[in-house]
Amino acid sequence: MSTTSSASTGTLESSDPLATIAEQHTGPRTAPAPIPLSRVVRVELRKMFDTRSGFWLMAGIAILAIGATAAVIVFAPDSALTYDTFATAIGVPMAVILPIVAILAVTSEWSQRTGLTTFTLVPDRGRVIAVKAGLAIAIGVVSMLLAAAIGALGNVVGTAIAGTDPVWDISAANLGMIMVANVLGLLVGFMLGTLLRSSAAAIVAYFVYSFVLPGATSALAAAQEWYRDLGPWIDFNYATTPLFDGVPSAEQWAQLATSGTIWLLVPLAIGLRLILRAEVK
Repeated sequence: MSTTSSASTGTLESSDPLATIAEQHTGPRTAPAPIPLSRVVRVELRKMFDTRSGFWLMAGIAILAIGATAAVIVFAPDSALTYDTFATAIGVPMAVILPIVAILAVTSEWSQRTGLTTFTLVPDRGRVIAVKAGLAIAIGVVSMLLAAAIGALGNVVGTAIAGTDPVWDISAANLGMIMVANVLGLLVGFMLGTLLRSSAAAIVAYFVYSFVLPGATSALAAAQEWYRDLGPWIDFNYATTPLFDGVPSAEQWAQLATSGTIWLLVPLAIGLRLILRAEVK
C-alpha cells in the first residue's frame, strides 16, 4: 500500500515525494517585484530602433536634414541664404516623419503582434503607453534640436561659400514655438495610433488630416461666411499655423486650446480607453 496508518497521530503519511515537498513549502507565496520603470523605458526605446522601419525613420531624420541643407546651399540664391530658409527646408520633412515615428511606437504592438508579450510582462497598459508617448516626444525634441543645429551649420557654411554674412532671422522664442507646433503634430500621430491601432490606417489618416483636410476647410471658409469666423476655433491645423510665425496672441492660444480639445484630447482619450480595454491576440 502507498500509505501507512500512524497510531500516534491518527493521520495518513504519504510516500509520494511530491506531496512531501508540497507539505514542506506551505508558507505564503510572495508576489514577484514589478518591472522597474527604467527597464520599461530601455526596452521601449530599443523597440523603436530595432525594426528596419524604425531604424530608417530615425536615420531618415538626419539624412533629410543634411540633404535639405545641401539643397539650399546649392540651389538657393545668395539673398535667400538665411537661417529661416534652412529651418523651413528642414522643417517640412521633419513635420512628416515625426508623427509617423509616434504612430509606429503605438501600433507596433499590434502590427508586429508583440502586444501579448508586452502587456503580459507589464499588465499596466497605461504605464507602457505613457512611456511610449514620453519617448516619442523626447525623440521628437532631440531630432528637432539636431535639425536646428544642422540648419545653423548650413547657414554658416552656405554664406561662407557665397561670400555673404550669415543672417540669423529666427529668434529663440520663434524656434521654441516651431518646436511646440511639431510636438503637437507628433501627438496627433500618436493619437491616431491609439485610435486605430493599425500602422497603415493611422499613417493614411494622418496624411488625410495634414494634406487633404486643410484644403477642404479652406474651400469651406471661402464659400461659407459663417465658417470663416468659426474655423479658427475648430480647425486644429489652422490654429497651429501662428506657432510657425512667432508667439501667438491670447486669442490664438485660446483657439489652439479649443480646437486641440476637439481634434487631439477627446480622440486621444477615446483611443487610450480602447487600448486599455481591447483584447490583445
